[in-house]
Amino acid sequence: MADKLIQIGESIHASIPKTGEMMLELARGGAEAYQTGSEALDYVRSLIEKQAIAGASYIAVNVDAFAETDPALAVESMREYARLVRKWGKGVPICVDSSSDAVLIAGLKEWYATDQSVKPPLINSIKVYTADHMMPLRREYDFSFVGLLMSEGKATGPGGSHSVEELYGLAKELFDKAVNRYGFRPSEIYFDSTVFPLAIDMPMEPGVPGYTYRAFETVRRIMTDPEMKGVHCSFGVSNSARNLPARRVGICRAYVEKAMEYGLDAAIVNVFHEYGKKPADPELVALVDAFAKMDGSPERTNEAMMAMAQFCASCRA
Repeated sequence: MADKLIQIGESIHASIPKTGEMMLELARGGAEAYQTGSEALDYVRSLIEKQAIAGASYIAVNVDAFAETDPALAVESMREYARLVRKWGKGVPICVDSSSDAVLIAGLKEWYATDQSVKPPLINSIKVYTADHMMPLRREYDFSFVGLLMSEGKATGPGGSHSVEELYGLAKELFDKAVNRYGFRPSEIYFDSTVFPLAIDMPMEPGVPGYTYRAFETVRRIMTDPEMKGVHCSFGVSNSARNLPARRVGICRAYVEKAMEYGLDAAIVNVFHEYGKKPADPELVALVDAFAKMDGSPERTNEAMMAMAQFCASCRA
């Protein structure tokens, strides 16, 4: 499994407590802080180098926590991290990860602001409603991108969220723009149908499929569509285990293993957990499977809720 999963290292993220402290210290120090030896810079360097050694296909950087109070700081910080990954990433390209187009563009341009040869980066993310702003950059810069399957308007699926058909339709729209209008190759497109925490994946209305069901089934639809052959599907896996009482690494491992059965071939993960080298616990795979099958029927919903109750009880034992 390991050689089939494109692993995007998640460890340089300003919302991770310890890492965020170090990243904020560097940001407050200005441009010189990214060039002068310090505990914070050594910490970031270690994360970059170790993820590259551990087999990351991309090294993701997210500074959105800075953008909440200082958008300009987020933009400049991403430029600095593009330089650091280029310097210490052992040839592994950056994944510029942000909800801000300005930050994405800054990271992309800085990645190529060098005379040295670099591999094309991954831009995370582009949505249908930002595509015509972001995709024209393909004319000047070579890059792959994550297509986040969300619309600007209100979702109209069951329970007020996107249905599988809506998510699949968004993927088709992004694919058409990317390939037929802007010249991307299918292999440069990664679709993300969004991971929802298992702990709160509980439909509030009868007959409404769960979020995990919708995410997995969307992957299946995309990856079996002959017209989109060659694209990738990616998840931000750590979110699946959020709010669970224990065994979060095990849950993430099980989530990846089950999602790959539906066609997932990429993921934003902690690469130090060596996904694919150690099989997931069958009991945890069964738990994820219950949510993957929660199609809105009373039977499937009850099975998922019972599985979660048993898991939580086992954590307290």
